[in-house]
Amino acid sequence: MTVGTSYNTRLIWQEKSNYMAIPFKKRVKEVFYSDPAQQTIRGVIARDLDHSEGSASITAGGVGSSFVNIRLKSARGHSLNYQIEIYV
Repeated sequence: MTVGTSYNTRLIWQEKSNYMAIPFKKRVKEVFYSDPAQQTIRGVIARDLDHSEGSASITAGGVGSSFVNIRLKSARGHSLNYQIEIYV
């Protein structure tokens, strides 16, 4: 998932999120970020490092806000392995 831009911006936060697989279950993780300096977010990138059929979506905030909530969901029976980057 790529929202906004990372061109001519500055990386301010990066996190690797992962959960192990559970057979026949989908793994879900909520990732929250709030900028203490109240800078406006210009880009959010969530890369699926396993190239699975998982999904990432922004549930609150995001580009134009100073915070973002991201919901990560794995494919059924697969692990969750994402690299998240936030740019201002």
